[in-house]
Amino acid sequence: MAERTIVLVGPTGAGKSAVGAALARLLGVPFRDSDHALAAELGPIPELYRSLGEEAFRRAEASAVASLLADRGPAVLSLGGGAVLDGGTRRLLGAATVVWLDTDLATVLPRIEGGRPLFGGDVAEAWQRNYDRRRPLYQEVAGLRIDARRGTPEALAAEIAEGLPGLR
Repeated sequence: MAERTIVLVGPTGAGKSAVGAALARLLGVPFRDSDHALAAELGPIPELYRSLGEEAFRRAEASAVASLLADRGPAVLSLGGGAVLDGGTRRLLGAATVVWLDTDLATVLPRIEGGRPLFGGDVAEAWQRNYDRRRPLYQEVAGLRIDARRGTPEALAAEIAEGLPGLR
């Protein structure tokens, strides 16, 4: 069993919530999702993002992530794709086991074409721009990178459990 929080980071559409839930079931620990926590407190993410603007939204997101990371005990936590943009969040991740679910546009495009809060106009272009900007930050905070382009959430969860010493 995990002895501390395992945090999943990665781009929008990588499957962080699905893989996180599967990993939490596998390890027998609680699953938390920063987007769900933020929405429960302040309202739906797309509306929140539009009403606050990106800067204020990121501050609210950073506060939610800090609160979730302050909860003691083992858990799996999925972060929104842009949560790593906040320097304070990146510092807090130093106390967690961070797994980067990496993917590519071809894999996520079918998942995100229905719309995501940051994506207006050309969804593919916006996703790629965000990925290119955030990729170095995912790499900076993660101790393990998982190729999330193929495999079920359960298979990816098992790969994470195998790749992180002391989890099982």
